[in-house]
Amino acid sequence: MTVLDIHRPSPTPLDVLSLELTARCQFTCPSQCYAEAGPTRDHGSMTADNWHRLIDEAHALGTRSVQFIGGEPTLHPAFTELVEHALNAGLNVRVHSNLYKVRDEHWSLFEDPRVRVATTYHSDDPAQHDAITGRDGSHAATRAAIREAFMRGVKLRVAIVDHGNGQRAEQARAEMEALGVTASVDKVRAVGRASGGLLPSTSSLCGRCGDRKAAVLPNGEVSVCEIGRFLTAGNVRETPLASVLTSPAWQQARKSVPVRDSADPCGPDCGPSDDSSSGGGSCGPMS
Repeated sequence: MTVLDIHRPSPTPLDVLSLELTARCQFTCPSQCYAEAGPTRDHGSMTADNWHRLIDEAHALGTRSVQFIGGEPTLHPAFTELVEHALNAGLNVRVHSNLYKVRDEHWSLFEDPRVRVATTYHSDDPAQHDAITGRDGSHAATRAAIREAFMRGVKLRVAIVDHGNGQRAEQARAEMEALGVTASVDKVRAVGRASGGLLPSTSSLCGRCGDRKAAVLPNGEVSVCEIGRFLTAGNVRETPLASVLTSPAWQQARKSVPVRDSADPCGPDCGPSDDSSSGGGSCGPMS
């Protein structure tokens, strides 16, 4: 006989759940990647069936949107079927892609009006851009894909992550806006490769991590967001998402993030595709 725990609260519905499908990426981004992704990384221990089940669980919990991130999510062999599964479940979809190599089947997905795409563009100077990504030719490929996305009517937003030290971030934003593409500038966060070898700190977070949002990493660990990946509670390979989000460990992870004092609202995904109805612009760190 199954015994129901009537004292356990229901999880708060998520506005957005980030699905980090893979740590593999064509770029190395030696000075910025929060996920420390790269060409030699793998897809983690989450199987395609695990991701399918998770999408169904998220929908059942009232989640509004899922966003596919990485690494480069389009490199995951089940990427297309997972996006289609989310759309068929009635979820809104966001895809964070570097747009380095876009296959025809991916363009078809991106053109769906229920899909929004976000990418990162670093500089209007090709050499500077390629140095940041760690891949020669990345500037030309990404810029060409951005133009193609605009011509196809893809709902696209671009983020420029500013490292300082003479990076042509504002020039990059002006270039994007001249192309008719919405772009924003955010400061690099001291997480992953940008931490300089230091332990991650909650000072790099916006203060709303875990607030109606969560992220699932390639190994199934649930974190308060993709940037706050060092704050985890439970694993969806072993535990249903609803159980993770109502667990004491999840509440403790959320409480570990200091509340941001600024009245400036924060977007729902701490990323370049802030298209929420509540607005909020780019989600800046606390400090």
